[in-house]
Amino acid sequence: MEMQPIVNQPVIETERFDLRPLRRSDLGLIEMHAGDPRVARNTTSIPHPLPPGTIEAFITRAMGDPRDFDCWAMDGSKTAGAEVMGLITLSRLDRNQSEVGFWVAPAFWNTHLASDSVQALVDANPLNNDTMFATVFQDNPASAKVMTNAGFIYLGDAESYCLARDAAVPTWTYSRKL
Repeated sequence: MEMQPIVNQPVIETERFDLRPLRRSDLGLIEMHAGDPRVARNTTSIPHPLPPGTIEAFITRAMGDPRDFDCWAMDGSKTAGAEVMGLITLSRLDRNQSEVGFWVAPAFWNTHLASDSVQALVDANPLNNDTMFATVFQDNPASAKVMTNAGFIYLGDAESYCLARDAAVPTWTYSRKL
C-alpha cells in the first residue's frame, strides 16, 4: 500500500462545484482533458501531443512539499457532475503576489465554470495575496472576459511561449488588488 501525502491546501466550496486539491486518482481525467489540442493550445505549459508521464509528474509536483504553486481540480461531483472539469492554479510570485492559471475541459465551455472558479479563488484568497495576476492569449477572448468578470484590470500586452503551438503567442496581462 502506498501512502499519499497530505496536501496542505484548502477546499474552496461553491454551490455548484468544489475547488479541491489534486489526488492521484485524477490522472486519467486530467490526461484525457489536457491531451485535447483545444485545451493545450490555450495554455503555456501543456505540450501537444501529451508525452507519457507528463500529467503524473505534474500531479506529483502539485502534491509535493515544498511547491511553488497550488492546484485545484474543478470537481462537480457534489451536483452529479464530473470529478475533473478543469484545473485552476495559483503560482507564487515575490512580494506576496500570485499568478492565476486555469483551463476548462471543452465539454464545460460556455457554462461559466471558468468565471465562477476564478471568482471563488479570488474570494477565498487562500495564499492571502495582496495582488493576483493573470495572462491570457489574445486569440482567446473568452479567457480575457473571465478575468475582467472577476475584477481583474488590463495591464498591457506581452507574449508567452506556448508549448503546444511551439511559438511565442501575443498575450494580455491582468491584475487584481486584493
